[in-house]
Amino acid sequence: MIRLYNSGAYLVDGTKLVEDGPQAAAQLEACGKRADRETARKNTIAYSILQQHNTSGDDRMLRLRYDSLTSHDITYVGIIQTARASGMKEFPMPYVLTNCHNSLCAVGGTINEDDHMFALSAAQKYGGIYVPTNLAVIHSYNREMMSRCGNMILGSDSHTRYGALGTMAVGEGGGELAKQLVGRTYDLATPDIIGIYLTGAPKKGVGPHDVALALIGATYNNEYVKNKVMEFVGPGIANLPIQFRNGIDVMTTETTCWSSIWCTDEEVKGYYEVHGRPDDYCELKPGDVAYYDGMIEIDLSGIEPMIALPFHPSNVYTIAQLKENAADIFDKVEKDCLAQLGRKNLAMNLQSKIRGGEIYVDQAIVAGCAGGTFDNICDVADILRGHSVGNGQFNMNVYPDSQPNFLELVRNGSIATLMEAGVVVRSAFCGPCFGAGDTPANGELSIRHTTRNFPNREGSKPGEGQIASVALMDAHSVAATAVNGGRLTAATELDVEYRHPKYYFDQSVYRNRVYNGVGNAQPEQELHFGPNIKDWPQIPELTDDLLLKVVSYITDPVTTTDELIPSGETSSFRSNPLRLAEFALSRKDPDYVPQAKAVQELERAREDGAMDGAEAQLGEIYAKIREIPGYAQFDPAATGIGSTIYAVKPGDGSAREQAASCQRVLGGWANLAKEYATKRYRSNLINWGMVPFLVEDAQVFAKGDYLFVPGVRKAILAGAEEFQAYVIGEQVRPVTLRMSKLTEDEKKILAAGCLINFYRSEA
Repeated sequence: MIRLYNSGAYLVDGTKLVEDGPQAAAQLEACGKRADRETARKNTIAYSILQQHNTSGDDRMLRLRYDSLTSHDITYVGIIQTARASGMKEFPMPYVLTNCHNSLCAVGGTINEDDHMFALSAAQKYGGIYVPTNLAVIHSYNREMMSRCGNMILGSDSHTRYGALGTMAVGEGGGELAKQLVGRTYDLATPDIIGIYLTGAPKKGVGPHDVALALIGATYNNEYVKNKVMEFVGPGIANLPIQFRNGIDVMTTETTCWSSIWCTDEEVKGYYEVHGRPDDYCELKPGDVAYYDGMIEIDLSGIEPMIALPFHPSNVYTIAQLKENAADIFDKVEKDCLAQLGRKNLAMNLQSKIRGGEIYVDQAIVAGCAGGTFDNICDVADILRGHSVGNGQFNMNVYPDSQPNFLELVRNGSIATLMEAGVVVRSAFCGPCFGAGDTPANGELSIRHTTRNFPNREGSKPGEGQIASVALMDAHSVAATAVNGGRLTAATELDVEYRHPKYYFDQSVYRNRVYNGVGNAQPEQELHFGPNIKDWPQIPELTDDLLLKVVSYITDPVTTTDELIPSGETSSFRSNPLRLAEFALSRKDPDYVPQAKAVQELERAREDGAMDGAEAQLGEIYAKIREIPGYAQFDPAATGIGSTIYAVKPGDGSAREQAASCQRVLGGWANLAKEYATKRYRSNLINWGMVPFLVEDAQVFAKGDYLFVPGVRKAILAGAEEFQAYVIGEQVRPVTLRMSKLTEDEKKILAAGCLINFYRSEA
């Protein structure tokens, strides 16, 4: 079904694979080809697109300028505020501002709509695109209106993926978008490119989420594609409709890859024609001989209906496997999840879902950029035609991903069929993906065709004794389960006649409501500031030496951005840095905020020249530092005091920069980690002046210990990748901290204290 190569591979004429190794040259010659590895690397689709956007002149170190940007209403205020503070006068490229996250006023008051009005005024002032609330989810609008073969899009949402439409898209933290807005580049070493070779065709009833979950399960834990580009090739692509491809593509984020791209064909050409943009299509395919740094073969005909159990999309089983061994699998999942939450006395109630040898779920959701597509919802309607979801505890909700899709689903009768079956149909909204919509009751199990099932992504609060669970499934099997009143059912178990109605796109929905100010900036337009929209606070620059207190110590194998800064109920405070920071690590380490604030008060005293207060609390620490050989003349007044956290592998999941900025606002000055889960989280740390240290042996320090890092500013600017530090606990112990290579700008950003300070200093 899925095979991962142990080496690279050559792709010949887009159809034949030659595994790299001693026999590769002979096999290529047998195909009538000759190619060296480095030349063949340049024949991939991804290499070509990256070089077209590279301004460095060096194909090994990229400095990228994107064709357009996109953000939603959890992230755009902070990005625009950062860019304004950094000197931005207008948007230098199309910038799409959607309103699909903070659509519900979960906390009362006007603050959500104030953010939306800020975005509209910003689109008018700086020349952007404003997509009103519930008109489209962010990625659907960009697919429909902004994708273009060969283009690149940068978005402040981790699921920014339009590869199936020939567009390389990247989800990043807001700082990277701010760089683009002030004319700078996105810098990285050229990533490895992994081929995804598709063959065969999916079985009837198998959908895009089944393929995506199988791929995630095969790659997430072994990091086979981490921070790399996934390039989809092979004859199997032709057997996938475009929306099926989009459904797989958007989930590549969960493999931890950096971006994705697909071969394009007549199917993609037809998509652009239907959307009134035929000139945005061109054929993309590898050269005659292309080399990939790794290869994954997927036989689509071997994919079975899948389910991803809590708390990660990679925790996958086939539905058949789960049904055959439900008790043991649920027992393992419950233990693993409660250990991850750190709440062993909490009940998840998964075992209670087994009744009479069958598994019963309580809720079904099909929504968002992954599930709410036209084809998915048409097929869901066909499965449910003539059936009822019932009037008991089980319920089902469907969210079309855009208003144009909704309109066509109304016109072809799919919406009527769903409503007749008892399904509640809602407007475009990302809430079910991050815990702000359709929260189940305590102890319930929800099956969803959405993007993630991280802890609390369904809206529960384990710290308050409230916990529900989400399992990810494809829309087809979600609907099949609904047909049976919540009894877990794979879509392949049903005999359904799928109509596959033709898709039409009515652009008038957007033309009549979306504000498009690209190329028409109006500098005289005043920004709309609601009372909850606040400027970023002043951030200090990096001092010569650092004294860091470890205020949180997390030993989980992976720490998600949701655990660093929760989603859901915090969303309405995204435009208020100080208020949002109060939620930092609130679900993972409730003591973090007060302890970080206590350290921050010591730094403020130092900055104000009131060293007596700092000396009173840190005198013993300072004395121990002076005992270190060479530091008898240590000067506390020149040493920054900050908090830090240790986590084994932080940053999996969302791209939102607040996971880092909230720590910085509370006086954080570094992270300590064995490794960082994603490039985007590490970038967020750097853009907010947080030093991304790596530490191999974290047992040399503990929560509450101080780390003295001398000469850190000078070392960073000199490009050091190793730092001598000292743990100041009961004893003084040396520890070596490391850091992956920084770009020249990243060095300067860290020294300046944050991205805003860096641009201000240059101005």
